[in-house]
Amino acid sequence: MKDLLLIGMLLMTTACASSRRPALSQYSTYPTYYGPDLGLTFNAGQATLRVWAPTASGLQLRLYKQGTGGDYVASYDMQADKDGTWVYKLPAKLPGSFYTVQATINGRQMAEVADPYAHAVGLNGKRGAILDPRQASPDGWADDLRPRLKAPSNVIIGELHLRDISMHPESGIRHKGKYLGLAETGTRGPKGVHTGLDHLVELGITHAHLLPTNDFASIDESQPGARYNWGYDPLHYTVPEGSYATDAAEPAVRIREFRQMVQALHNKGLRVVVDVVYNHTADAGRSAFEQLVPGYYYRQNADGRLSNASACGNEVASERPMVRKLIVESVAYWAREYHVDGFRFDLMGILDLRTMRDVRRALDQIDHSILVYGEGWAAGPSPLPEAERAVKANVGQLDRVAAFGDELRDGVKGHYAEQREPGFASGKPGLEESVKFGIVAATQHPQLDYGKVNYSKAPWARSPTQAINYVACHDDRVLWDKLIAANPGATEAELIKMDLLSNTIVFTSQGIPFLPVGDDFLRSKGGSSNSYNQPDSVNQLDWARKAAYLSINKFYRRLIALRKAHPAFRLPSQELIAKHLEFLPALPGGTIGYRLLGHAGGDAWGTIVVLFNGNRSATPVSVPPGNYSLVLRGDQLNEQGIEKLELAAGAPLTLPASTALILVQP
Repeated sequence: MKDLLLIGMLLMTTACASSRRPALSQYSTYPTYYGPDLGLTFNAGQATLRVWAPTASGLQLRLYKQGTGGDYVASYDMQADKDGTWVYKLPAKLPGSFYTVQATINGRQMAEVADPYAHAVGLNGKRGAILDPRQASPDGWADDLRPRLKAPSNVIIGELHLRDISMHPESGIRHKGKYLGLAETGTRGPKGVHTGLDHLVELGITHAHLLPTNDFASIDESQPGARYNWGYDPLHYTVPEGSYATDAAEPAVRIREFRQMVQALHNKGLRVVVDVVYNHTADAGRSAFEQLVPGYYYRQNADGRLSNASACGNEVASERPMVRKLIVESVAYWAREYHVDGFRFDLMGILDLRTMRDVRRALDQIDHSILVYGEGWAAGPSPLPEAERAVKANVGQLDRVAAFGDELRDGVKGHYAEQREPGFASGKPGLEESVKFGIVAATQHPQLDYGKVNYSKAPWARSPTQAINYVACHDDRVLWDKLIAANPGATEAELIKMDLLSNTIVFTSQGIPFLPVGDDFLRSKGGSSNSYNQPDSVNQLDWARKAAYLSINKFYRRLIALRKAHPAFRLPSQELIAKHLEFLPALPGGTIGYRLLGHAGGDAWGTIVVLFNGNRSATPVSVPPGNYSLVLRGDQLNEQGIEKLELAAGAPLTLPASTALILVQP
């Protein structure tokens, strides 16, 4: 997450707001409301609003006819109720369809805001909408079901930005940049290649990971095509983003069309992961949080100013009961009301462990198979001790919550921030143990020398499904551009070999593989290392590139199919990995080899030998003697066998430069 667009404004509002915050010690005295009815709730069509504002002396509810502009048409005094909440039952015949609340605190009238539990809003999220979201469902929504997932070890994640997948002029998609664009089927691009949703299905992923689709601040929804942003600047946590809807001003449209998108992906057998950003808000000073309960929702440093582990001006205080409640209930709402199948937590290392445990429990009450993973780090120091936060080192204290493995990422391609630094796949020596750390999915393995791993000096995953293996994501340069930058003078053919080697490592490793959609046809962003607010010309998926590199795309499809067909590559426990995965000893520098033995995971193949040569030249290695079938060599993959090999004792096998080999014995 690198969206730093608002930092200057945030720091200014932080300085202004800090003077009116209570002392840090006072927050623990605030009452906790345990009821399930915060925000707008509906009973037989009757709407009731409940807002938590324990320090307010009054709370005013105002109704408007429009989502933006115009004067309010009615104003009501909300009534103080239990545990710091204020409540008002709205009249049956409403004079307006949109609302705000305004608190009076210490004699001062705060700004009008939509409440933090809003589930429907008007244009740009300025006002809440008086709308029962259950009335904004597409046909057949009640019958929508999550696609079957037999085991978490079967998960294969494809990451995409909703706008990127459809905006290219030759995408063949009508609803460009919209929820409905991803719902379209039968779309074709240059030379008839599948695009959009059909591309995801063809690729073979199980989960489509969408960059933030909750309401965010950086896009003017009245001019949705004027600017681009990834969306890591949350405005409303539990409302779909309006710029992706065909009509952002009509609150029901974004809700209905988001559901149509989920429904379409489910109908094609794909699960949906949403990228959630509960670690900070876009603008602390003017947020609903700060206007209703000053200071409570944000962490502060000892001097009273906002702490900034997000590098975006503020960080949310998830350890405080009412903040934790908001996060947990928001996640559960997306899973229950939008049928979302997974959550990727941005900067999860800012959130506290108890909050993540409560998230997992809440989702288990809906569906045990819902996926939870996140970035096991923060972007800066936090006043909450690291021992209490959901960082990688503490993932073992969580049940079925996974984290990204940057050890493998930077081991394979080179340091994420040092763009010209190569990695194992580009011939840099000394990274073998970091790559092996990812191969065993950050678990305990008797053959690993953890002291030589780049970042973690001990395993952090109790189960392989707690480790997300990847070499690229939306952050930093895409893999192809990174390889170009790190290998000046390399030919395209050489770069392609490095690319295929990189992701062959990912898709044959234990754990959960993760692929940015488009990397399967050598996606390029022209060398951009942080494209969060750059135009469509940089970020859109170029479907002409898929047509040009169709053979690469087909290899990726076969690689994913190989993983799906062979349980040896997706063992479900640390114990099975330690039992069945054996690294080959005394291999030359720049090479890695291991065997999967004994029909691992019930695989039809009795022994599988996986070999990686990261060197820029051919390298001989020693492989246990025997008769083998070669099923993968570089860009060639055939499960029935490319050729037969008879390896005699003491006779080395030569690995081509920058190439992976897989040998099997049935």
